[in-house]
Amino acid sequence: MKRLDQKESGAYYTPDAVTETLLGWAVRSEADRLLDPSCGDGQFISGHRNSVGIEQDHEAGKLAMQRAPWALVHEGDFFAWADETEERFNCAVGNPPFIRYQTFKGEVRNRALGLCARLGAKFSGLSSSWAPFLVATAGLLRPGGRMAFVVPAEIGHAPYAAPLLEYLASNFAVVHIVAIRKKLFPELSEDCWLMYTDGFGKRTEEIRFSVRDTLGRMSVPPRSFTRVALADWRQWGRRLRPFLLSEESRGLYRELAAHKNSRTLGEVARIGIGYVSGANDFFHLRPSEARELRIPDNLLHPTVRNGRALPKRSLTAMTVNNWHSKDEPILLLKMPKTGRVPASVARYLDSDAGMVARQAYKCRVREPWYSVPDVQIPDFFLSYMSGLEASLVKNDAGCTCTNSVHSVRLKEGVDASKLLDLWDSSFVKLSAELEGHPLGGGMLKLEPREATAIVLPSESVYSRLDKRAIDEAISVMREWRHYAVAQ
Repeated sequence: MKRLDQKESGAYYTPDAVTETLLGWAVRSEADRLLDPSCGDGQFISGHRNSVGIEQDHEAGKLAMQRAPWALVHEGDFFAWADETEERFNCAVGNPPFIRYQTFKGEVRNRALGLCARLGAKFSGLSSSWAPFLVATAGLLRPGGRMAFVVPAEIGHAPYAAPLLEYLASNFAVVHIVAIRKKLFPELSEDCWLMYTDGFGKRTEEIRFSVRDTLGRMSVPPRSFTRVALADWRQWGRRLRPFLLSEESRGLYRELAAHKNSRTLGEVARIGIGYVSGANDFFHLRPSEARELRIPDNLLHPTVRNGRALPKRSLTAMTVNNWHSKDEPILLLKMPKTGRVPASVARYLDSDAGMVARQAYKCRVREPWYSVPDVQIPDFFLSYMSGLEASLVKNDAGCTCTNSVHSVRLKEGVDASKLLDLWDSSFVKLSAELEGHPLGGGMLKLEPREATAIVLPSESVYSRLDKRAIDEAISVMREWRHYAVAQ
């Protein structure tokens, strides 16, 4: 069997302090039967004599058997085993594989999602593997059973994590999420939190949420926590990230967001991704290349390749002229679907570079391959991934943009004369932090659906607010995405 590398398997082994903490939370007696659904080299099962581990990687499984010779270790796919076993457990612990949806696929995915659906949790096709792992594990518990796991901080914001939390609340008396700001795995860009559940077979109407800067060894789950009612969690878009803020900050934000004169960005504009060329190096030309190839000017359009290229507030002809003077690859070959292809363009399409480009997937599946679809001229550009803050930039130069930048088109009849000033307000910066989500390296990422939820506040109410409280809330959210540390 081929040895899976760390990225493929999603396996990142757990620090001793985390292992001891989770075992302390889950195990209550030597007689407890414990399950680790992804046991790796046996770190968790070596800490309890009455253990069962499942591991898909042969070499890791052998290490687990050596490390915990008393344990029963099964090699293979956990979901297949979970679907067939009749054994039930008092508790489960572990660090499930953080496999992204792009690599969590095929028969394994279908089996996992099918098993979860039968247990009452329906995940989308974009779910990473760890969430189904936890549902399938819960389904193997005895009444009153417990779980204690490392989970990615995505549990606080990812849409696919919401069905998991709904399932846990419907099947456990206690659901407790512990957010930890300092990275548990310094070598990973992924932030990790801890999850504890107790009382399998019952239900709860709240999520206990603890916020800690660091993790020390804890024999029991934190006694200090916020009781987040499920109804309140749902009102916040089924996200826990807003509860990193104080109750006062959340109340201030909600009050202004709910004001009759406040609007969301989605109410005034349509937000989408830019075009996908399929072969960026081929379709984006430098001015010198376009001249040498004799590409007609009417088939070239200036484009924003990424958010780093955006100036503050307004993209003007002067900016585009500066790109030209630097001979940057900012001219999109914009070919219509029909009509005569000029001889100079035909030569370029049939060049060695063109032969390579037409084999790219996005080019192969469209007709004709050289006509890039969905090329739009937006009213504004919005940065997709940002450092300090998300940028909204007026398109005064008539540029288009790739899918590395969001296209913002105003809805009919909308007066956008004050939009940029509103965007520069502290409140909108806080809204972007709350509606967006952290990415590795301290970045803030805004998906189109998240951008539509950004609140544009009522100016009259916003002018009366305590700006210091808003600025403090922004600082808190940036600390949690490690922006200051990354700088």
